[in-house]
Amino acid sequence: MADKQNGGSNLTFWGWRRENGRVGVRNHVVILPLDDLSNAACEAVANNIKGTLALPHSYGRLQFGADLDLHFRTLIGIGSNPNVAAVVVIGIEEGWTNKVVEGIAKTGKPVAGFGIELHGDINTIARASYEAKKMLQWASELKREECPISDLWVSTKCGESDTTTGLGSCPTVGNMYDKLIPQGITGVFGETTEITGAEHICKARAATPEIGEKFYRVWKAYQDEVIEPYKTNDLSDSQPTKGNIAGGLTTIEEKALGNLEKIGRTCRYIDVLEPAEAPSKGPGLYYMDTSSAAAECVTLMAAAGFAVHTFPTGQGNVIGNPIVPVIKISANPRTVRTMSEHIDLDVSGILRREQTIDAAGDALIDMIIRTANGRITSAEALGHREFVMTKLYRSA
Repeated sequence: MADKQNGGSNLTFWGWRRENGRVGVRNHVVILPLDDLSNAACEAVANNIKGTLALPHSYGRLQFGADLDLHFRTLIGIGSNPNVAAVVVIGIEEGWTNKVVEGIAKTGKPVAGFGIELHGDINTIARASYEAKKMLQWASELKREECPISDLWVSTKCGESDTTTGLGSCPTVGNMYDKLIPQGITGVFGETTEITGAEHICKARAATPEIGEKFYRVWKAYQDEVIEPYKTNDLSDSQPTKGNIAGGLTTIEEKALGNLEKIGRTCRYIDVLEPAEAPSKGPGLYYMDTSSAAAECVTLMAAAGFAVHTFPTGQGNVIGNPIVPVIKISANPRTVRTMSEHIDLDVSGILRREQTIDAAGDALIDMIIRTANGRITSAEALGHREFVMTKLYRSA
């Protein structure tokens, strides 16, 4: 709701205020595996207790150093996300399981952990199922409350970009940020390799020269440590992707310039975050060091605490996320026609000069509020629950 059409200063939405003050737009009870060995037990619990959500993944054994730190940060962050009401954590052993439990418990939300060793799957599944049932019934009685727009955290990433992305759907997101960041929301963008060719522009959009240098160090480290040593052609044949090229983006520079349209005309990012790191400098726009791979990037931003994700797409990316609603925006008339079931907001009118970017930004703000109020996104309706952990290097 607002005092005037979407540019109003009294925008509100209805969400669940959690114990730590954060506000969620979904009310999940998550069954979270510490490691790949515990996926089956978590899925069994979710099968027993209808309405809970298991999040199977591939890692969690013999990781070390920064890779292990990121693993824990991601799992604790997912459990701490305000879209999650309560969490059951299951791991092969209790030590690392309890580390995740203790991290999530700092939010004040209900969380319980179970180790499989010395108990076995059947006993663990039974014990965890009883706990999950109690959590689910408790969460089902939680009430939404009306909250100011400043309580909303909105992330963004684009996928399957083409010429229409930089002309239409990415500027739509940028227009939304230009309007909502001044109203106190928290936003984030990322995709480190995808800014290649426009890194000087991104550096200049930092709030201070020091923050700009921090971004540049992150970007340069990826170039020096990953791209250059292993590249085969340009950015190792992966940037731009085959889909990008089919859509008319023949260089990474073209793709990067379109990507940066997502941060609008006036926004300046106030800090640079590590993957899955939660913002700590208050409301504003942040940059996060992430992969450009859709499922990884959205997962990392969810782990940082973002509650709604905006996703411009040209050729038609179908990505979703288990705990964060992903809003698809497209300005490609063909994609809107051939993949309509995946698109939440059609802004192809921009290309036909039937819609201004300003009007498209208002439409996106309206869609964000509708989604926060409970509208099911296309990705949610179609069952897209892509949850992909980021791994930094080989296991021990």
